[in-house]
Amino acid sequence: MPAPRKCPDELRERAVREVRTTGRPIAHVAKDLGVHKEALRGWVRQTEVDHGERDDRLTTAGRDELKQLRKKNAELNGLTRS
Repeated sequence: MPAPRKCPDELRERAVREVRTTGRPIAHVAKDLGVHKEALRGWVRQTEVDHGERDDRLTTAGRDELKQLRKKNAELNGLTRS
């Protein structure tokens, strides 16, 4: 199975901005811009979390911190098992 394509940040920002400012349905904006509607839905949700409009997910900063902590934890666990 091929790896998912990474969408340019500019396209993500444009798509999210269009959904949030125009009120157009996500599916319509996604189709117009050539992105998958569920990808756009996730981007919109994450933007809402990052702006404090939702609290059902981690912020992008929180996700980055968690990723770093898990990496550090794995490194430390690897050292103690040797």
